[in-house]
Amino acid sequence: MTYKVVITDYEFATLAPEEEVLSQIDVEFVRAQCKTEEEVIEAAKDAEALLNQYAPISRRVIENLPNLKVVSRYGVGVNTIDVKAATENGVIVGNVTDYCMDEVSDHAFALLIASARKVVMLNEAVKGGNWDYKVGVPIYRLRGQVLGLVGLGRIPQTLAKKAQAFGMKILAYDPYVPAEVAKEINVELVDLNEMCAQSDYISVHAPLIEATQGMISDSQFDAMKKEAFIINTARGPVIDESALIRALESDKIAGAALDVVEDEPILQDNPLLKMENVILNPHVAWYSEEAQLELKRKTAQNVVDVLSGYYPTYLFNREVTNKVQLKQKES
Repeated sequence: MTYKVVITDYEFATLAPEEEVLSQIDVEFVRAQCKTEEEVIEAAKDAEALLNQYAPISRRVIENLPNLKVVSRYGVGVNTIDVKAATENGVIVGNVTDYCMDEVSDHAFALLIASARKVVMLNEAVKGGNWDYKVGVPIYRLRGQVLGLVGLGRIPQTLAKKAQAFGMKILAYDPYVPAEVAKEINVELVDLNEMCAQSDYISVHAPLIEATQGMISDSQFDAMKKEAFIINTARGPVIDESALIRALESDKIAGAALDVVEDEPILQDNPLLKMENVILNPHVAWYSEEAQLELKRKTAQNVVDVLSGYYPTYLFNREVTNKVQLKQKES
């Protein structure tokens, strides 16, 4: 049987890694650049599988693709997919949870260090003709300071170990992580506002779901130290951006370092662009050449697994096993 596999949208220079993985089975591989529900439905109306980057895989899309068996998303987050609708319709949702643990944790710590040492601010001052260390005053010693983690999954656990090597104490807020898991890596679990109040640096790693949208807002910024920096390498809308801007404009916190924002690409009238104490990156924390290759191959492998009759290694909607009976892969 020949399966139709549609890539709904992509920004990669090559799809050779996907093609190589998909060649394990007989597929017709269709490349599309969809931006709307209508475009996805038209491109994939008789498809068994979707590879998805940013295009919306809504309930309407899912219910209009009668042959659909699996949607595999490039990345950890699945916020482009209506997972509930997929599960109800017996569609497997796959992601890739482990392709960029080092990249994102390294990038988060790089943003932390850059904020702590005022690297970007001092660089701009020197390039502007001002050779004066006092531009960056005050700078505090990193050792002994507190890093608060919003979320304690694989990436923040990796970050915790790196920060501990620099002598930092680690707090975390994650209601889904057992206390023994945190204790094993010498991280103290606390509630969100307590973490905000105690931390010198806060690094956001929560996935974007309904419960986490805007979870860092006015009350959290009110609880933070005036010297605190917030770092986000997760998803922009986890932070209430209007509340962040208010906190920065009123000097409630010292600064922010953001790899993600609410609207991407960032809108050119966004006040964050004009703030000296804000570092902005273009959603790049996930990227290295090695991570990108791993992501592409594993995203395609999810599709091959399902179309070959197996649950994928990276099965996101585990409840779908009540509707879809496949074989378990041997580890």
